[in-house]
Amino acid sequence: MENKGNNNNGSGMSVASLTLGIISICSALFWYISLTTGVLAIVFGAKAIKASGKRLGKAGLVTGIIGLALTVFIYVSLILIIILARSY
Repeated sequence: MENKGNNNNGSGMSVASLTLGIISICSALFWYISLTTGVLAIVFGAKAIKASGKRLGKAGLVTGIIGLALTVFIYVSLILIIILARSY
């Protein structure tokens, strides 16, 4: 017997993924916040896509990836600037 009352499979995961992805983008200067929220957004987004295939899960996955990429870009750039500044 199937449970027909549960129509929102992965809905909470989708919303959590999108929220964490947005937080990851907004807090890109704080690596300890951005890395954890970005990774969680990717994990929750992947689980939400598997569970229901909703667009909100895909959006959360994308925002998590963007947040992580932005954080990595900022900190790699800062390290390169410091290294280049010391060489002069």
